[in-house]
Amino acid sequence: MILEPGYRLNVGLIIINDKGKLLLCKRKETNNWQFPQGGIDEGETSLKAAKRELFEEVGITSNSVTLLGSSKNWYKYDVPKLQRKKNFIKKKIKGQNQKWYMFELKKEVNISFINDPDNEFDDYKWVSYWYPLFKIVSFKNHVYRKVLNEMRHLYCKRDIK
Repeated sequence: MILEPGYRLNVGLIIINDKGKLLLCKRKETNNWQFPQGGIDEGETSLKAAKRELFEEVGITSNSVTLLGSSKNWYKYDVPKLQRKKNFIKKKIKGQNQKWYMFELKKEVNISFINDPDNEFDDYKWVSYWYPLFKIVSFKNHVYRKVLNEMRHLYCKRDIK
């Protein structure tokens, strides 16, 4: 893990369904879309955090997915000052440093936001591989572009049903 002052350790999740579409979620009461993501708790591995966040953010249990792989790199972004949450400001966090995981669903699941203590999302859709680059907030675009490029080989080599 890459600890750096001012950056919260975080995992990003790319979830693929049986049609090869990626899960994109809409942040509550906004028109901002993103992949599920979440913080890594103290003493938790990034993979354990990814599996926990899968369930918390979108209601998917780890036995419903196959791990295709993870990013070799950690990716960092800054949250614009006016968009930082109160807890970020209080903890002097200016951005996030993320490890990314790609999962493929083994079976059909119901996406649910009820397990999320922060209640972050209110909608979702299944989208084509590069679609997220056109829908996410601009300050995350460079990370999404790098992650999708790095993990494209995992997406392409999975078993097509």
